[in-house]
Amino acid sequence: MPNNLSLIDSARLALQCLDLTSLNTGDTSGDIVTLCQRAQTPFGPVAAVCVWPRFVSQARAALPPSIKVAAVANFPAGALDLAQALTDVKSIVSAGGDEVDVVLPYRALMQGQSIPCADFLAQMRTASRPLALKVIIESGELATPDLIAQATRLALDAGADYVKTSTGKTKTSATPAAARVMLQQIAAHGTPTSGFKASGGIRTVQEAKGYLDMVADILGADALTPQRLRFGASGLLNDIEAVLSGKASIASGGTY
Repeated sequence: MPNNLSLIDSARLALQCLDLTSLNTGDTSGDIVTLCQRAQTPFGPVAAVCVWPRFVSQARAALPPSIKVAAVANFPAGALDLAQALTDVKSIVSAGGDEVDVVLPYRALMQGQSIPCADFLAQMRTASRPLALKVIIESGELATPDLIAQATRLALDAGADYVKTSTGKTKTSATPAAARVMLQQIAAHGTPTSGFKASGGIRTVQEAKGYLDMVADILGADALTPQRLRFGASGLLNDIEAVLSGKASIASGGTY
């Protein structure tokens, strides 16, 4: 695997590809004000903020057009509940959102219901256009490489713009092993614009660098852009700013 990116370069790329996220149960409008302020850093803007659907209009009004507003649908449970998921998506679209992060009904997939899951995703794709669609497969719950690969293919076949690892609300979030399976499926699918989002538990630039190197190895260096790669995180920005400012990183306690 190529390992050419320095930590400084990795920090800059991670910032450009970051979906700065606030999806706490008790989020308030004040939290969204803070989130949108944090998204516009001294080192440049993040790619997007990711919020609950009820905060989309507030976030969109607070941010420049260059920062996308993403919101979640069918989140976090990932039920096979088409009506509720469509309600979420329609709310995001009507409020001026740019991107939809929808949870695949992963428990249904684990029970062998691949056709209902495919139908669900097709409906999500239709309802979300022209917004970008990220499909969360909850890779830590799927657990086996075969199921992770199947979920990734279902998302890509439905026309997802990105396949995302996790909600960040389960015991296991993004892992390099799951990411490798997903990236291999994206590469094999043959759609040159399909992207990947690593989400949940990524808190340091060193961790982000591992995913950046893997994306470059499997999809090519051209995929290291916000159009093909995202990180879903709330805490990663702290370490990005530490690295870019030369302060101590969470990862090592050293300076860069």
